[in-house]
Amino acid sequence: MTQQTEKEGLFALLLLVLEWTRPGLPSPLRPICDLRVLNHFIQEARDAEVAMKSCREECGLTEAASVPQTTVNFEDWEKKNAMEQAQEVQTGLWLLQQALSLLQTSMTNSELNSHIDNVIRNLQSITAVLRSLNFQDYTPPASTVGLEGTWRVSTAAELLQVHLNFLRGKVRLLLVDAQACQQEAS
Repeated sequence: MTQQTEKEGLFALLLLVLEWTRPGLPSPLRPICDLRVLNHFIQEARDAEVAMKSCREECGLTEAASVPQTTVNFEDWEKKNAMEQAQEVQTGLWLLQQALSLLQTSMTNSELNSHIDNVIRNLQSITAVLRSLNFQDYTPPASTVGLEGTWRVSTAAELLQVHLNFLRGKVRLLLVDAQACQQEAS
């Protein structure tokens, strides 16, 4: 773990603790609902994407990987209940973890590999956040073949673009609307 990664992890933890202990709120929001933490993960995803654009030869995927579709049809999204939305996000997070692990095994550049390590840890943190919001535990599918709402990418740049868009889109929508994150009316 690099010193930069440790600092970023400590920063995210500090944000959580500060949100927990923020004075003046009669009933503070649960810290996992603080979108500043998600914004931190999005910034790190953006940093990894930018770093990956400089890499050409040693940053390819050994095979095409299934990833979640990132476009959101808001009419369809609103028709889904919270559990269906959570299932879609959890499936997407799982697909991204699988694809990033595939990329990680093919990487030879240690600096870029540290970005990928960090992105994978962030996805695991987001998965833990969803569990803490009382969404049903996720059981990954046996295979990605025929899995709805996916497409395939063949480059690291495409993969990291999907990752970034997924965080900014469906993950953010799920967290913003999560019942556990809504302030109760006084």
